[in-house]
Amino acid sequence: MSIISTKYLLQDAQAKGYAVPAFNIHNAETIQAILEVCQEMQSPVILAGTPGTFRHIAFSEIYALCEAYSQSYNMPFALHLDHHESLEDISRKVKTGVRSAMIDGSHFPLAENVKLVKSVVDFCHHYDCSVEAELGRLGGVEDDMDVDEESAFLTDPQEACRFAALTGVDSLAVAIGTAHGLYTKRPKIDFKRLAEIREVVSIPLVLHGASDVPDEFVRRTIELGVCKVNVATELKIAFAAAVKKWFADNPEGNDPRYYMRVGMDAMKDVVRSKITVCGSANKLIPQT
Repeated sequence: MSIISTKYLLQDAQAKGYAVPAFNIHNAETIQAILEVCQEMQSPVILAGTPGTFRHIAFSEIYALCEAYSQSYNMPFALHLDHHESLEDISRKVKTGVRSAMIDGSHFPLAENVKLVKSVVDFCHHYDCSVEAELGRLGGVEDDMDVDEESAFLTDPQEACRFAALTGVDSLAVAIGTAHGLYTKRPKIDFKRLAEIREVVSIPLVLHGASDVPDEFVRRTIELGVCKVNVATELKIAFAAAVKKWFADNPEGNDPRYYMRVGMDAMKDVVRSKITVCGSANKLIPQT
């Protein structure tokens, strides 16, 4: 088993009409909780780490842990560089062995975004590393990112078509009304815009900000071409809430082997739910 390129997972998802869940990780316990469910449900998975995650635990250490888990759980998966912003940072991690990277130039003007993404694509493709980019910009907060409502904007379909052609990117995250974090009111997803993007863009599409989005909305985006669904905030909330409750019930408790398992089990419930919504159960691709 091994750490593999996202493109193999997303190509299969696109061909068969499901989505691969991408779950954000933070430590060994979150990785283990996710993989336990994916092995149980035989679901392909992408483990996503932001730059903040790799400041918390060094990238080389997380990569080594994921390699070991790939062997012990007997399943391949992708370790993904989520919302990275520089070629230098990505190139260092790709040389270590990662084979999936998102370069986020969505805050730049189009020409500058294209230039940055193209430089990353040119480098990464030499290492069989798939590249995701973002066009349009999601609002909300995730790790170090804080995008206010005025700075967020939706993806233009024709611009997306040009962007994909100019950069050679492998997958494209589109802004269609979702946001990072939780919602203060029911999100308004622009399904018509997503359908228009799908008509002119052939590469796999990615849905960021899927936490707290109604299941029926997520399923509809998959029907319209989304092949990767990102989930972060719901995982953290479930884990933290369970641990807080455990301490409320066990005020003298101090053994992480107990309270961390409670958090992991709560996270696993979210992972099971998202795999079901994505339709990825029993879609694990055998590796030779």
